[in-house]
Amino acid sequence: MVLPAKIAVAAFLAMIAGTSLGGGVLAQPTEAKRAALDGDAPSDPGPLATNLSPALKPVAIQAAMRKVADWQTARVADTPSKGWTYATLYAGLLSASETLKEPRYRDLVLHVAEHYDWTLGPNQAFADDQAIGQSYLWLYRQSPEPDRIQPLRAQFDSIMQLPDNPDKPVWWWCDALFMAPPVWSGLASVTHDPKYIGYMNHEWKVTSDLLWDPQERLFFRDKAYLVKREKNGRKVFWSRGNGWVMGGLVRVLETLPANSPDRAFYLEKLQQMADSVAKIQSPDGLWRAGLLDADDYRYPEVSGSAFFVYAIAWGINHHVLDAKRFDPVVEKGWAGLVKHIYADGRLGCIQPVGEAPGAYTESASYVFGVGALLLAGSEVNEMSTKKGN
Repeated sequence: MVLPAKIAVAAFLAMIAGTSLGGGVLAQPTEAKRAALDGDAPSDPGPLATNLSPALKPVAIQAAMRKVADWQTARVADTPSKGWTYATLYAGLLSASETLKEPRYRDLVLHVAEHYDWTLGPNQAFADDQAIGQSYLWLYRQSPEPDRIQPLRAQFDSIMQLPDNPDKPVWWWCDALFMAPPVWSGLASVTHDPKYIGYMNHEWKVTSDLLWDPQERLFFRDKAYLVKREKNGRKVFWSRGNGWVMGGLVRVLETLPANSPDRAFYLEKLQQMADSVAKIQSPDGLWRAGLLDADDYRYPEVSGSAFFVYAIAWGINHHVLDAKRFDPVVEKGWAGLVKHIYADGRLGCIQPVGEAPGAYTESASYVFGVGALLLAGSEVNEMSTKKGN
């Protein structure tokens, strides 16, 4: 059952305190329940929303963001997680809390952090288990209490002592470039310790050397895809995987010092990828799961598309992408995203957890796609505000 948003948040806060609304102790959700709340694809999701506008105006953008955020928080308020799927959602909720001036989204994430005592996931050097550190750092910047980053800093200090494995990079899959690097650059930013950037630069470039395709200017998902091909014979480039990379790039750039000699490398990658994805944007404003064989995929893929819109809008807002060229990409992309919001706030057309382009239904909704939509909305809102819309 989906609870109204206010009741769901109350239930979540009660759980953090160790009691249910009825006074009993709440058990941790089973794996099956958590998987179901990560996302689902009902056969009858109900009608699409008819009261949302695709216009690039703050009132319209914020209405879409709020509708989606309220629906999602009502579903997950009592299932905290340190996993990458939720970490992406939490990043979006924190961004939305700022854009919408809605503290309850921030408070939900804060209580997750407190519930876990500001610790990362169980696998020390695994990028997916580091992703929640992005939210810890955001909350630390709001209130710089040392306990909020002490576990993160201790773990990263330990990781830096581990030798590289020449047969398998630390970040051996392209999604990892969203999960981990922004945590490393963010930690460097708040501690003013450049060793974390040094580690990030080294590992990022190891991954880039392995997975970057200089002809298509996109990233393979992992080395297994270097030789795989779509049905049309072209290379396999996963929409969401490349969306992860672009999202990770802008989140690294947000925390690198303006005078950092490392900025040029990351800016060039962002600009090249933006150019590549802009050229293959579909008429509906979105991108298919397989970027170079759109005809083989029935539906657009909302999570990857949202990350593209997020990163390109960020580039426009920070004057590193040409507004004249890329404004229409963002406008079409945001309009396409809004068309996949249902009347109850469900965000559809999100490919489930996977590692490559795959099949899904229009009703499929997963927490990481909602996080991407909220990140995109915040940047599109800023872009619209700057234009005086």
